[in-house]
Amino acid sequence: MASNTAVRTVYRLSGVAPTPDAMLDALDHELLDRLGAEPHFPETLGVPAVYITCGMEHTEAPWCEPMSRTTGIMVTESVRRTAAVLLLAVDGTVYAIGCDQGYRLIPDHLKDKRFGLSFAIRQMDPNMIRGAVSKSLGQSRTDISLVPGGAPVPLLGIRDHSRIVRSLGGYLDDLPLTRSRYMRGKAVSAQGGCGLRIALGIEPAALLSDVRTIARICREDIPHQELEFVDHIVPVSDPLTLDALGQALDERLGRPPDGRISVSVPSEHHTAYAEATTYITQINSTGALRSDDFDLGYVLTRARLASPGRRLKVLREGTVTLARDRRAGAVDALAVTSALTWLEAPVSLGSRRFFLMDGEWYEVGAAYVEECRAGVAALFSRSPSLSLPAWGDGESENTYNNRVADDRPGWVCLDTKNVVNPLRPRDQVEICDLLVPDGTLVLVKRAAGSGPLSHLFSQARVAVELLQESAQVRAEFTAKVARLSGGKILLPDDFTPKRIVLAVLLKNRENLTPESVFGFSQITIAQTAKALAVRGVTVEVIGIPEDNADTPRLSSCHVGAGAAVLG
Repeated sequence: MASNTAVRTVYRLSGVAPTPDAMLDALDHELLDRLGAEPHFPETLGVPAVYITCGMEHTEAPWCEPMSRTTGIMVTESVRRTAAVLLLAVDGTVYAIGCDQGYRLIPDHLKDKRFGLSFAIRQMDPNMIRGAVSKSLGQSRTDISLVPGGAPVPLLGIRDHSRIVRSLGGYLDDLPLTRSRYMRGKAVSAQGGCGLRIALGIEPAALLSDVRTIARICREDIPHQELEFVDHIVPVSDPLTLDALGQALDERLGRPPDGRISVSVPSEHHTAYAEATTYITQINSTGALRSDDFDLGYVLTRARLASPGRRLKVLREGTVTLARDRRAGAVDALAVTSALTWLEAPVSLGSRRFFLMDGEWYEVGAAYVEECRAGVAALFSRSPSLSLPAWGDGESENTYNNRVADDRPGWVCLDTKNVVNPLRPRDQVEICDLLVPDGTLVLVKRAAGSGPLSHLFSQARVAVELLQESAQVRAEFTAKVARLSGGKILLPDDFTPKRIVLAVLLKNRENLTPESVFGFSQITIAQTAKALAVRGVTVEVIGIPEDNADTPRLSSCHVGAGAAVLG
């Protein structure tokens, strides 16, 4: 039975008019001629379209000659690869769909770099992310996380104000695509970065319907709350700032290297980077350098030889071709990249710090405040999972915790019931104040300033780390719970917490809200929740009402906050 869909990568192109002539003119004609590509103009789609196909052949595979010298046996095997790309205009926007090596026929500068990612953060299940590619500002590092079975976003550790997410893969929420209609009840997956790799309809009407659905989602839907942080960090767009950054970097490129410009693999080409054995670099010259690795020194030298004001231009127009073999021809090329996309460089404008990454500028800390606020707000909900009674004025923390446990069947008070610190046996560590029957750790604190809250957040991290990393602590803690509960609560020997509740009474403040938390504590609680999320522990914040003559008794529903997974 013929399939109704095929997995393809679709790109949205910028600056290309929706006509066949404009679409054809946007391609690299020199490359097409070299590959012997053939243009076609399909009419069955009912929209403006151009279809490019080609075959790339080697009469002898690159390994034949060196292996004949190694083995003394002459063997000749040919190599043939194919490439096809369909460009089509849908509702005034041009898209490109590649088959096999067809992605190589689409010039990088035409691709909307956030198209696939924009779809992913709106449609991907944030609890079933299968993979992520991210880069950290100033570290020249690409981090790739793969979880074939899917995992919640926090577990991947990609939420950070200085981390730029380039790609997400995972399972999609239910949506009206062709694949969903023919696979009811089965999960549909996708990979979204610069392009969107997804199963698309094969028949013309089905393909156009799928493209329109994807465009509508990117245009109208809002990102998932757990994934909206991806949109917090965007490239600098202010023209005056970009001009100043360009001038500063141009001047630096004109001076001898000082070690501040480093190499970073272009985000869309990490797969090609892993396969490449030869790099062909051509910058402002008819000749090209062939090397076994990316040659930063050569790139900077070529830029320095350019006249002032043109150095960035020659790097942007210069190319680095990644190939499988030193004798690379058209068949062996894995990717053709702009030389500028390989550089990561810091530039400061007064007190503001910026980094060049993937050919775009990002401001350091631009998303810090927004991300901290969003991280704290994610811990607060209108429906708290636990409700604690009012805390009497003058009542000690230990007395309050014991009263709470006495009033709730199955709860255990562990306030001051410490375990031995494995790092220093003479010291002891308090794991939690209260233990809920489902294994949730509850940490309680009355605070009039940020100091007690910082201690609370540190206690939460230490408790989780010790229970996860120390068999001695696990054994002592589970034994203590069994003894204090009279044998009613028997935790498994390998118990580790999955959830922590931070219960806080802010003195002289009527309600506990994200805004009412002290500024210093907002930063530390966001960092704590983020660190615990990476360890698979969700964080919840609830408020404790204050019971005194001046403050009416409030239910924690009105003053607290409920469970939320930090991303």
